[in-house]
Amino acid sequence: MNILGISAYYHDSAACLVSDGALVAAAQEERFTRKKHDPGFPACAARYCLRAGGLCPADVDYVVFYDKPFSKFERIFETYLAFAPKGFKSFATSMPVWLKDKLFQRTLISEALNEHLGSDIDWSRRLRFSEHHLSHAASAFFPSPFHEAAVLTMDGVGEWTTTSLAIGKGKELSVYREIQFPHSLGLLYSAFTYYTGFKVNSGEYKVMGLAPYGEPKYVHLIKEHLINIKEDGTFHLDMNFFDYCTGLTMTNGRFDALFGGPARRPESRLTQREMDLAASIQAVTEEVVLKLAREIRTTTEQKNLCLAGGVALNCVANGMLLREELFDNIWIQPAAGDAGGAVGAALAAYHLMLEKPRSIHSGDSMNGAYLGPEFSQCEIEESLRKAGAVFTTESDETLINKVAHDLVDGKAIGWMQGRMEFGPRALGGRSIIADPRSPTVQKQLNLKVKYRESFRPFAPSVLREDVSEWFQLESDSPYMLFVADVTSRKQLPMSEKEKQLFGIDKLNVARSEIPAVTHVDYSARVQTVHRTTNPRFHRLISKFKELTGCPVLVNTSFNVRGEPIVCTPEDAFRCFMGTEIELLAVGNSLLRKEDQSRALMKDYRSCYQLD
Repeated sequence: MNILGISAYYHDSAACLVSDGALVAAAQEERFTRKKHDPGFPACAARYCLRAGGLCPADVDYVVFYDKPFSKFERIFETYLAFAPKGFKSFATSMPVWLKDKLFQRTLISEALNEHLGSDIDWSRRLRFSEHHLSHAASAFFPSPFHEAAVLTMDGVGEWTTTSLAIGKGKELSVYREIQFPHSLGLLYSAFTYYTGFKVNSGEYKVMGLAPYGEPKYVHLIKEHLINIKEDGTFHLDMNFFDYCTGLTMTNGRFDALFGGPARRPESRLTQREMDLAASIQAVTEEVVLKLAREIRTTTEQKNLCLAGGVALNCVANGMLLREELFDNIWIQPAAGDAGGAVGAALAAYHLMLEKPRSIHSGDSMNGAYLGPEFSQCEIEESLRKAGAVFTTESDETLINKVAHDLVDGKAIGWMQGRMEFGPRALGGRSIIADPRSPTVQKQLNLKVKYRESFRPFAPSVLREDVSEWFQLESDSPYMLFVADVTSRKQLPMSEKEKQLFGIDKLNVARSEIPAVTHVDYSARVQTVHRTTNPRFHRLISKFKELTGCPVLVNTSFNVRGEPIVCTPEDAFRCFMGTEIELLAVGNSLLRKEDQSRALMKDYRSCYQLD
């Protein structure tokens, strides 16, 4: 039984292949088209998934879309009627698009499948539709290592639902409670993303990264005027301050007046006000998540919790939840946003629609999230030669040894190995890596390699067996979805003068023995690296530890700001030549910047829009 899961037409389109209940392949369309958050039909991703499974289109038994377009249209139409005549401009703008394309997505999807996968198949007979939050819940529970668990999903909005509680048992999964639009924790967070000058559905992680530079001064205003939080974690928003129901912006003039001025212009200078706003909405988000989790633990008596939906990518809130120890175990879908809906839709069809049994794995069934394309050494060398690259081909041992020594020498290194990751995090398959002991690496990587804001933190990849020595974390964190503090014995004391610093001035104070991955609040977004799921990355970190005593590397995604993570050897070479990365390791091929033709270098930043 082969099921193709599809997520498309909003943002982060993706496809996945489930064969006889096993997740064979999954990828976001943006990685192939090179368009960040590409919302289009995932033709390239779907074709890749079939190749990975050794299938032709006729072998696909079902194609499952991750939500129900008509229900979504119903919600939008009813919302406009409820707020009429306000929002008529937005209504008039969106209705022709809905009536032309989105309302009749069964036809649209069938035509796309005909165009991209084959016109000799009656795709409409194989097409099924899941429900948005059920797709999220299925993506969280079915790949998890639990026979039984509570499942909490939180995002902007699906059809109507913004937050849901489901219970999973074996191959069964049922939704028990929901919070519905317009009351949405995800949209509240996105409102502050917009107001602080970042892009909605893209910049929320910037708000999270900015929060430790501020003080939660606005929490009382948010809770007094914007959101009413009950003790069980359910909430109600005052829509007088928001425009996302009917307008073309997230917030309105009342929101501006409440916080003392208009929204920050994108790319303008960040002030302490934006930092304090970020700290405030982060604190409110954590309060809601914690109260919801407490209520779930009390009412369901479940010992395991699974999370999905865009809010589940808030790894600071996840770390707080882990430290509370409300549940014995927490598992989060690594592609928790809409891309992961493709996985959930396919698995929901297999287990719920077809009533097929579920296999439970001791870790999980996501294969470390390494579900994307990989390239043979022959393919790598052919691609690099066509691109004009100068490289050497090394044995495994020599490659590991040379890269480790270059890391010790302070070089920033592009690391492309094995299968590409599925989801927003680079996990050692498509990463830029560096020495975390350097006090200047964070700023240099942000400004000279990633070309992004200096405040944005980098994550540590640490050997699983050494994690508790360096971080206040005892459990696995393979998907970089939990924040934990650096252990006190690795922290560096701050002087009284340093303690008085505010805002971005805090950035240049080394806080631990691994300052490049230690945020201003002593926290870090930890990835535990496991020998079984990524043996080559594990070997590299082990070699670095042998040379330095430190089992940690800086790990950031292999791309520049506004670019999707690299997918192919050609992508990796272009990014290498357009940035100040000094060494590139693709498979067993090693490239040094000084050996390359200067004619191939260009200003890479101009290729992509800012995120």
